[in-house]
This record gives sequence, C-alpha cells and structure tokens, in this order.
Amino acid sequence: MTDGKCGRNADGTFTAGNAGKPRGTRHKATQAALALLEGEAEALSRKAIEMALAGDSVALRLCLDRIAPSRKDSPVVFPMPRMTNARDAAEAAGAVLEAVSEGDLTPSEAAQVMGLVDSYRRTLEVTELEARVAALEVDR
Repeated sequence: MTDGKCGRNADGTFTAGNAGKPRGTRHKATQAALALLEGEAEALSRKAIEMALAGDSVALRLCLDRIAPSRKDSPVVFPMPRMTNARDAAEAAGAVLEAVSEGDLTPSEAAQVMGLVDSYRRTLEVTELEARVAALEVDR
C-alpha cells in the first residue's frame, strides 16, 4: 500500500521511481564543490589557459574541448529523391541503401536517415488521408 501524499510505501520506504527529494536537487557533495568554486571561475579559467600555453597537454585539451567541442553529429550528403507523397519513401529508402553500398553513408548514418524518411512518410500519409477525408465530406 502506498501513501500518495509523500510517495512512501506502508513500511516507510520510498516508492519505485521516487528518490525522496525534489527533481533537480543536487547532491550534498556537488553543492559543497560548487560553493568552494563560487567566484573562482575566472581565475581557474585563466590558470588553465596559462598552463595550456605553457605546454600542459591536459590543460590544453580542457581548453580546446571548451572552445571547440567535438561534433556529435555531422551532415551527410548523397543524392536523395524528393518525397512528395508516401509512395516516394520506397525510392528514398533505395537511395539510402545505395549510398551505404557505395560507402557514402555508414550503416548508423543510414539508420538515422531512414528514421527521418519514415517520419516524413508518415507525415505525408496523414496529410494525404486528411485530404481524402475532406474531399469525401465535401461530396456529401
């Protein structure tokens, strides 16, 4: 049996999915570390830059990661037919498979592109169905 007000079970333990603290609350160790660093961000940044300029490779990597972080994703370019209706999705899927077979896309990139193709296909299907229903309602 659970108590809906405080999120606890009858035995006093927290229910599943309830950590016992408000969402976004920080851990005490995190709060302590932030309190120590408060007001020192500029000085710490300056020191890291000085160390990087002096040849410290770890400090250099830290600075470069903040200045120009590594890209999580990159654009892919390959010939893709225009999709104007849901049937065009098959042609688009063929273009994606061809790009993978030719080495223009990696399989993981192709999977992401196919997710976009499928999502767009569903959007086109719904749009086409709405147009059909509207036409039927006008004919009544």
